[in-house]
Amino acid sequence: MSRKERDLRTAWQLVVGVVMDTRGDWRRNVTAATGLPFTRVRALKRLLEGPLTLGALAESLGTDPPAATVAVNDLEKRGLVTRLVHPEDRRAKLVSLTPAGRALLRAVRRVVDEPPASFRSLSVDEVGLLLRVFERVAGRHP
Repeated sequence: MSRKERDLRTAWQLVVGVVMDTRGDWRRNVTAATGLPFTRVRALKRLLEGPLTLGALAESLGTDPPAATVAVNDLEKRGLVTRLVHPEDRRAKLVSLTPAGRALLRAVRRVVDEPPASFRSLSVDEVGLLLRVFERVAGRHP
């Protein structure tokens, strides 16, 4: 394994670790603001780009279809999604956001997501470098 490959893996693990270890407060704040378990909010977010079949929703959430069905049942009862027969495959159901579901996701975007304390210790130049690197990684900057 090359040094670059080792360093890439190390950098990735560090980034994942920082994100995983510091998102708890934000997730709790999202739950408090919406009254929904965070797993339900994740399901709603997956529907922002358009309707998904239950199977595709389950796959995007990294769960099995029965668990996705339980989540969709709950979201449907709350008026946040609708479930319709797929126009090309009557055995499949398409899940779509309702206006109330979109409104709830707008509320989620208003929940402040503060950077962790370790980020606040960075200099202005380091923050600029970090921003440029992640914009490039995210495909937002050449």
